[in-house]
Amino acid sequence: MYQRILIATDGSELAMKGVEQGLVLASQLKAQVAVVTVSEPIVTGFDDALGWGAANRFSTDYQKAQDEAAQRIFEGVTQRAQAHGLAITPVHVRDRYAAEGVIEAAAEQKADLIVMASHGRRGLGRLLIGSQTHEVLTHSQVPVLVVR
Repeated sequence: MYQRILIATDGSELAMKGVEQGLVLASQLKAQVAVVTVSEPIVTGFDDALGWGAANRFSTDYQKAQDEAAQRIFEGVTQRAQAHGLAITPVHVRDRYAAEGVIEAAAEQKADLIVMASHGRRGLGRLLIGSQTHEVLTHSQVPVLVVR
């Protein structure tokens, strides 16, 4: 069935429910697991206002903070994976929007299933906030398991 599962997480409590379900499934199927977290691009207006030096320093600080956040996420997921007898391949995608990064990671990892959580927002909430899960569902070339 599924041999290479990509689990997407942002480290939130909801996303960790998706992680747990993905790990349980991977354990039962004896599948390989890659875990992806995506750091969105920094958008600044500092280039014009403060000059390139200030914008570059801000960008470097932002990237460092994103790398540290990703490392914390991977440490937590690694502990959960070990409890299921699994090892993970951590994948940190930088400077992408979440859906785009998840889809890219799935292709790079040759995943045959993506597991991710969703808030299940509808109507105006979904319109205003958007749904990265919906974007993945719409554009993914592999099956997507959505956990609520």
